[in-house]
Parts: sequence; structure tokens; C-alpha cells
Amino acid sequence: MSLILVLAACLLTCLGQIAQKYAVESWRGVPSGLAFKLRTPWLWLAFVALGAGLLVWLLVLQRLEVGIAYPMLSLNFVLITLVARFLFDEHIDRRHWMGVVLVIGGVALLGAHA
Repeated sequence: MSLILVLAACLLTCLGQIAQKYAVESWRGVPSGLAFKLRTPWLWLAFVALGAGLLVWLLVLQRLEVGIAYPMLSLNFVLITLVARFLFDEHIDRRHWMGVVLVIGGVALLGAHA
């Protein structure tokens, strides 16, 4: 159950970060003030997703030692890299992909411990 909660926290945080990206992209080239920006649906999705991720993270911390749980959040690095590549069509170099592989290996080692 703990690992499912860690994954849920990562997915919610990732969703929040994607929503942030879409929010700022929707502001690009539009001369607008704070009121316009606060009405952006993507911004509110980011708030909700990140808030829910925080609540799930608190549940994770009740169940796992912080030394195990916190490094597992590095899965966000993997998820955001995949989103950047396949959703935003960003170039990811070989060194970055090697970092992703190392992060996955580290999380797998920690997951086996939890």
C-alpha cells in the first residue's frame, strides 16, 4: 500500500507540474494582468493536483521512513522527462536518459527495501 501511495503522490505532483506548464504557455503573448492569470483553468488544476499530492505525501510519511520515501519522489524526474519528450516534443540527450535509468535503478532498490 505504501508504494501505491508513493506512486499516487508522484503522479499528482507530475500532473500539477504539467498543468503549470500549460498555464504559463496559455499566458504567452497575451498582455494580461493577474486577474486574467488567476482565471486560467490550468492554474487551478495545478493547485488542486499539487494540493492532493501533498495530502497523499503526508499519508506516505505516516507509513514509510523519510529516508526511504523521499528519494522515491525522484520518480517525478522520470515522469517529467517522459512528458517533456513525448507530450512537449522536447529533445532529451543521452546523458539525461542515463540519469533516468539510474534514478529508476535507485528507486527499484529502495522499493525492494520498503
